Amino acid sequence: MFDVVINGGELVDGTGTPRRRGSIGITGDRIVEVSPGKLAGRREIDATGQVVAPGFIDLHSHADYTLEGAPAAVTQIHQGVTTLVTGNCGHSPFPFTDLDLIRRASIIDDRALSWKWRDAAGFREVVEGSAVNVALQVGHNAVRLAVLGDADRAPTGAELERMCELVTTAARQGAVGFSTGLIYAPGVFADAAEVRALVAAAASAGLLYSTHMRNEAATLLDAVREAIEAAEFAGARLEISHLKAMGPENHGKVVEALALIDAARQRGVDVAADVYPYTASSTSLVSRLSPWAVDGGKDALLARLADPATRERIAAELRARFGRDIDPEGLVIADLPIGAQSADIGLSVAEIGRRDGVDPAEAALRVLVAHAANVMIVNHAMSETDVDTVLRHPWVSVASDGWTMTERGDGRPHPRSFGTFARVLGRYVRERGVLTLEDAVRKMTSLPAARIGLADRGVLAAGKAADVVVLDPAGIMDNSTFEQPWQLASGCSAVLVNGVPVLLDGSPTGRSGGTVLTSAA
Repeated sequence: MFDVVINGGELVDGTGTPRRRGSIGITGDRIVEVSPGKLAGRREIDATGQVVAPGFIDLHSHADYTLEGAPAAVTQIHQGVTTLVTGNCGHSPFPFTDLDLIRRASIIDDRALSWKWRDAAGFREVVEGSAVNVALQVGHNAVRLAVLGDADRAPTGAELERMCELVTTAARQGAVGFSTGLIYAPGVFADAAEVRALVAAAASAGLLYSTHMRNEAATLLDAVREAIEAAEFAGARLEISHLKAMGPENHGKVVEALALIDAARQRGVDVAADVYPYTASSTSLVSRLSPWAVDGGKDALLARLADPATRERIAAELRARFGRDIDPEGLVIADLPIGAQSADIGLSVAEIGRRDGVDPAEAALRVLVAHAANVMIVNHAMSETDVDTVLRHPWVSVASDGWTMTERGDGRPHPRSFGTFARVLGRYVRERGVLTLEDAVRKMTSLPAARIGLADRGVLAAGKAADVVVLDPAGIMDNSTFEQPWQLASGCSAVLVNGVPVLLDGSPTGRSGGTVLTSAA
């Protein structure tokens, strides 16, 4: 007799093939049988009228900065996510030697972390046993900080060799990928040669290369070419993170970006991308400033902002982007350091400027100074048509770029943490027909699993890991909005992680089934 059986549902197995009615038998952490008929088990989950699918794999998450304090991951299990891939955009909380340095460089408020590790091996111990699985990537920013600090300069030969060693060490300790975030300090200071060398080291160690590219606006296509060239040079698997075109003058460029990906694939480059189903991004306000302004980290930026002439130069360069790739009406203050309260939260820099009698650029700088440059934003700057176009592409996965794991908190975080996967199934499948249900599930399961080399996940089949979600295709929906983000998704009735029910009858069980995954690639 099986430990758990899921009977009577429509199986959407993750491969993209048409759904079929059937049942699943699970023993321990494995799917043992997939049958067209009813099965018997110690626990039965009745999936009549519902869809049964592999657990969703979020290929782009920043949960490594929040999961330690919220291992129940309720925002994730409520939308069917069973695996989080972390360490994206060049940011990972390892390796490090100087704690103050890596904390100053973090884009997410990290004061909830214990920081009782130094490397990937130590961090694995901290997140092991969460409600969901975790797959770690090592970030370029962390590696660069550990060797060069936050200075704007190229590494020496010996320093570059040391950086490569840190990447390969992380791989030996279980990392599945290496990521860059080439708009964030100190990664923004790296030239193409440095990136190529590190990507080659990552590829030799069997790691995926994930990149938040150097530009997602006016020079988007150049950034795509740079990413592909690095992967082609190194023989790496490349994942272009959250592909989009920022700013009205750049809308539509995703068509050419996807054509570059297609052409590279035809040449034999293993390149794919991911996308989240929203027309707004979320990141640090600091990332919207010129690279020279953040050379030396947040303390150096604040010192520059204290000098009137330098402050005006920073404001002028930010102002020059308004109307092109940044809309000040859409640059909204989302979150501030833990515990900080401000009337600025939920307002755009344009609204703050009108309130305070200054222009939007100066308003943005005032917020940065008031909160020690630790300011998160939501940036409304993308096109729904572009989102549709990217989402339809066969080599694009669904991913959240989120980090909020709890259902309550401060600020107005981006709703993607709460609803990405439910939103795709509700809005883009059921309501708008942008994708079929089968293809949407493939983009959430077998496709991301293949990108990071998880051979035993992402498909409902005998012998695979028992990461399974049961959901109502007519009722699944995201409830989180930009105005009221602290709302869980609805429509998932059961979620199993490695055979452990973490959600039953739509409610968390309090059990944890997750582990830290390593790649078979």
